Amino acid sequence: MSGEALRVGVLGAARIAPMALLRPARQVPGVEVSAVAARDVDKARRFARKHGIPRVFESYDALLADPDVDAVYVPLPNGLHADWTIRAIEAGKHVLCEKPFTANAGEAERVAKAARASDRVVMEAFHWRYHPLAERMIEIVSSGRLGRIRRIETNMCVPLPLPGDIRYRLDLAGGATMDTGCYAIHILRHLAEEEPVEVTSAKALLSSPRVDRAMDAEVRFADGRVGRIACSLFSAKILKMSARVVGDAGQLDVFNPVAPQVYHRLKLHTAAGTEVERLTRDPTYLFQLRAFEAAVRDGAPFPTGVDDAVANMRLVDAIYEKSGLGPRG
Repeated sequence: MSGEALRVGVLGAARIAPMALLRPARQVPGVEVSAVAARDVDKARRFARKHGIPRVFESYDALLADPDVDAVYVPLPNGLHADWTIRAIEAGKHVLCEKPFTANAGEAERVAKAARASDRVVMEAFHWRYHPLAERMIEIVSSGRLGRIRRIETNMCVPLPLPGDIRYRLDLAGGATMDTGCYAIHILRHLAEEEPVEVTSAKALLSSPRVDRAMDAEVRFADGRVGRIACSLFSAKILKMSARVVGDAGQLDVFNPVAPQVYHRLKLHTAAGTEVERLTRDPTYLFQLRAFEAAVRDGAPFPTGVDDAVANMRLVDAIYEKSGLGPRG
């Protein structure tokens, strides 16, 4: 990184970019969103004018070639994440890549290999993991207050009945498990603090051939714990965003671990009674951007690096295999 600020370019004028990067950047003095590129340059110009971005590039490659861009944010469709993240690494840029990291585990391993061969920071944008609520959830589970853990359940079901949207396109690595499901899978893995050894069941509801609009899956861990994820973009479960951890001495219930800035609630049930906690409602994206800057500037560790990304995509693939749909890509 050169200069005083971390200068970030955006690949694609995506709808998520203002919430995930542009607004948080206004609150992080060391970060400047300095450029945007899009396949439609007129769209990029409109996006830049609306959000006060000083420079517009006519192609992603042109943005990556610019020495005045230190890092890139990749909010492209899932099927494009791997190639453009690798190109960004090869161009010497740090990368904040939207979830899911890639279309499948094989692609994730390719990106991880490129990242390890470089000195660049490559972070998957699982913003929920950077909020104090995530740290509190993990702290309670690992503290022993719940006793021996028996079951972990995570749900990420939201209403998005838009069949023409990129989330429903197989050629762009779409599907509910790729979109909302990767969150449920990520939360499950981080609460378990180890990888499951088997996907025991997976059942999908389809919007079109091989494209899931909902998925329910169960996994088994080596120590006998059971995990269950449910996700959807269009199903009878209209809105359910939660995590539950059941132990032989207590139970943890968390409402909305993904976007606690909107509203959240943590309940801990033990023999001593029920405790209810609410933490800061500062945006998850703000904590994520601070962590990204600290990793680039100071080499600070962070929990959603390439090893974690590969592990998450392996479980995504395994669930798709068990459901009979097969991995994306």
